[in-house]
Parts: sequence; structure tokens; C-alpha cells
Amino acid sequence: MFISPMLLHKVDTPFDDKDWYSELKLDGIRFLYSTMSGFNFYTRHKNEVTARFPELVTRQIPKGTILDGEIIISDKDGKPDFEELMSRFQVGSPRRIPTISRVKPVTFCAFDVIYDKGKKVSHLPLSDRKEILEAILPKDLPQITKVLPIEGNGKALFDLVRQQQLEGIVLKKKDSTYEVGKRSKNWLKVVNYQFTTVEIAGFRKSEFGLLLRFPNGNLAGVMELGVPVKARRVVNNYAKIVGFQEVNDYVHFPIVNEALKCKVKFRSITKAGYLRLPSFVEFAS
Repeated sequence: MFISPMLLHKVDTPFDDKDWYSELKLDGIRFLYSTMSGFNFYTRHKNEVTARFPELVTRQIPKGTILDGEIIISDKDGKPDFEELMSRFQVGSPRRIPTISRVKPVTFCAFDVIYDKGKKVSHLPLSDRKEILEAILPKDLPQITKVLPIEGNGKALFDLVRQQQLEGIVLKKKDSTYEVGKRSKNWLKVVNYQFTTVEIAGFRKSEFGLLLRFPNGNLAGVMELGVPVKARRVVNNYAKIVGFQEVNDYVHFPIVNEALKCKVKFRSITKAGYLRLPSFVEFAS
């Protein structure tokens, strides 16, 4: 049984409020865990992925339960490794799944409950649902755990997240109901963005994207997010001034002393050395 999950709004800064919970924002994939009729696992886009994660099947989750949370894979330091998770998520071969589920098991981190004992509990305040979740989940499950809420203290938690270079935090109003399929201002995310200045090395012709280059000449990836129309015009005018070379679907600018630079925000640097989800902030000198 699929339930369209409640979504979050984004805010730039954390806050302290005793009427709100603060939680870690996990760098994983949104995941719905259902025991309404057997075991069914779904992503937020209604893709059923039950067969891919046999390590999450346990008889200790009562029948008639739907949990909301994230699946993650942790690195050697215990931090969520999104690239490793995506690599695991893409394995769909029935022959490979039994082995990879043992070698690279995911962990399901539950943060909410939508159904309990076959009854919908989304109308209850979050504080009550947290108590139900606490009662549902045993403490000794190897691949299933809970996201711990903290009362208030959003600023302190976000400072800790920045120190540890984690994904961010989520702020949730204690009395909020679970708004199925809606994006609610009762749940807010604060992303721990990183910032840097890069050069614009060209652009993609078919589907918009700016090629980015680090000051040392290494490619920094493709930026698709946050680039306003005025900025795109600046890039086009720059191309006319410095010239360019077309290679397949890409236009490449020459390396010059006065390169076109911009400040970007991004989530992290990938293992391949690229900016993850870079977004335009402003042009830089």
C-alpha cells in the first residue's frame, strides 16, 4: 500500500523553538516501509523496490504498519554515503541482490508512522506519532533504526552538522499532522550548503547546463540549477567575445586570463571530483 509522502519547504537558517523538533537530515533516499499486506517498500515516486532490499524484511515490524523514512549506506566514518547508496540502489538483478544485500546493506531510518495496527494515524500530532514509532520499533534491529528528535535547539544541531559536514537538518512542528502528498511549512529543511568560486567553461546545447571548471583547470561538473535568464545571456555574450569550440553536444570556451567566474553553492564534492548539485549564486570577479 503506497502513501504519497509529506514533503518539506526549505529555509535558509535554523531557529530555536520549543514547539518544534530538530532532526538530522539524512543524505539518502526517501523510503516508505509497509506491512499492510506482506512487505512492500516504495520510493517517494511510487516505485516499488521491495525485492531490492531483502535485508530490511523482518517479522518484528507489526502487520498493519506504514513507516516513513530514509534509506542510507554509511561510510567508514559512519556518515551517509549517497554515491554508494545510489550504486546499490541501481542493482536490480535478482542474481546479484542476495550477495550485495549482505556486502552493502542499507539501513532504514524511520522518522514517522502513517499507519499503526492497520489504522491511519496521520491525523495525530507529530509528538503522538513519535511515541507510536518508539513503541513499534525494537531497539535491536540491525538494519532498521529511528531518527531521534531533539526539542528545539535547531541552531546548535545545525552548527554540529556543519562541523561534521553532514547534509543538514529538518525542523518539524510538534503538533503537525501528517499531510499526505502535500508540501507543508510545518516541516522545514535547512541544507548545509558549501560555497566556492568556479569558472564557466562552456555549456550544453541540447538540454541547458553550464560546464564548470575549477581554477586549477579540472572540470567541476555541469550546473543546471538556479541560473536566471539574465545570467544565461551573459554567458552567451561571453561566448561571442572569447570564441568557442563545439564538441558533440557541448560548447567549450578557451582557457583565458579573464575567465567568466561565478559563485556556486553545492552539496558536496563527489568521489570523481565534481560538485554535487551546483546552483548559481552570482557572478564573481
